[in-house]
Amino acid sequence: MIVNQSAPAAGVVPILIYADVGKAIDWLAHAFGFKERLRAERRGVVGHAQLVVAGGALMLGRQGAEYHPPRPGEIQQYVHISVDAIDAHYDRARGAGARIVQPPHDMPFGERQYTAEDPEGHRWVFSQSIADVAPHEWGATLARE
Repeated sequence: MIVNQSAPAAGVVPILIYADVGKAIDWLAHAFGFKERLRAERRGVVGHAQLVVAGGALMLGRQGAEYHPPRPGEIQQYVHISVDAIDAHYDRARGAGARIVQPPHDMPFGERQYTAEDPEGHRWVFSQSIADVAPHEWGATLARE
């Protein structure tokens, strides 16, 4: 197996499109605590970046003819990220100006979550495990391999 130092280590990596990737990096780091791993910049414009968070990764791309961030009122995806200290994370995001879609609340499947929206309309679900709940206890079943 080839290990490529230019690729994120995570097996699943969402790619989100932003009009201003550099500004998005700064905001996501400030509001949500993401860490920048890599950026590609040409003539002073950041066109690509990789961020790491919670053992996972995501890539940011620049808006272009075939890619655009969500338009107002349009939701294209949610990105789910596990964090520690959910309430402190929520306070940080709110303090940084994240639009809070849903404040922290306990879910029947053993998670405490909140949903926030970044300045370009991407939705983020941050979640902390607060209990070990068997899937059947909240109405789910495990898939069979």
